[in-house]
Amino acid sequence: MISISYTNSVYDKPKTISLLNDIDEIDYIHLDLMDGRYVPEKNFEIDELIEMFKGITKPLDIHLMVKNPEDYIEKLSVLNPKIISFHPDATLKPRKVIEQIKSYGIKAGVAINSFIKLDSYEAIYDSADNLLIMSVKAGYGGQKFLEETFEKLDQIENIKDNHHLTVEIDGGVNKEIYSKLQKYPIDIFVVGSYVCMNENFERPIKELLK
Repeated sequence: MISISYTNSVYDKPKTISLLNDIDEIDYIHLDLMDGRYVPEKNFEIDELIEMFKGITKPLDIHLMVKNPEDYIEKLSVLNPKIISFHPDATLKPRKVIEQIKSYGIKAGVAINSFIKLDSYEAIYDSADNLLIMSVKAGYGGQKFLEETFEKLDQIENIKDNHHLTVEIDGGVNKEIYSKLQKYPIDIFVVGSYVCMNENFERPIKELLK
C-alpha cells in the first residue's frame, strides 16, 4: 500500500492534499504532526490540521512526532484516521497511548526512530497494530534513505510474525529504493518528495508501481 506524505510539495498544502485525495492509486495520505519539541520543526497547530483535513475522504495515516502524544489523540479522532503512530519515548506511558488510540477504533502504530533498535520497544508490540520504521531522521522532509535501514529490515519478518503487526517504512522512498524494499515484508510505503515535488503527482506514482 502507498501512503503519500504531503510535507514537501510544489503546491501549497490545501492544493496538495486535494490532489492526493483524488488519486486512486494512493491508499493513504500520510499526515505528519510536529510540535517543535519532540523534533526541532513545528508544522501545524492541531486545530489548523483538523480544519485542513476535515473534508478529505482518503484514509489518513497519522504520524505524531510530538511530546505527550496522549494529549492529541482525542482531537485527532474526529478525522477518523485509519492509523495513528507515535514515538514511545515521547510519553511516560506508551502502552496507555496504544490503548487510548484503539479505544476510538483506530489502529495504533509504534514509530521507531532511525537510531533506535527494533527490539527497544518489543515489550509493547503485542498491544500495537502497526510498526512504523523511520528510514530518515524524524522531523524533516526530502531526506535521503538511510542505508543502515536495510540491516533493520533484515530482522523484520520475525518481529512482524511474532506480534501480528503491519510494517510501514517512512522516509526517502523513491523508485530505486522502492524496488530494493520489495524483498521485505513491508505493508505500507510512505512516499513524499518523489511524488509531491512533481507537477503531475500521478506520473511518479504509476512509475513506482509499474
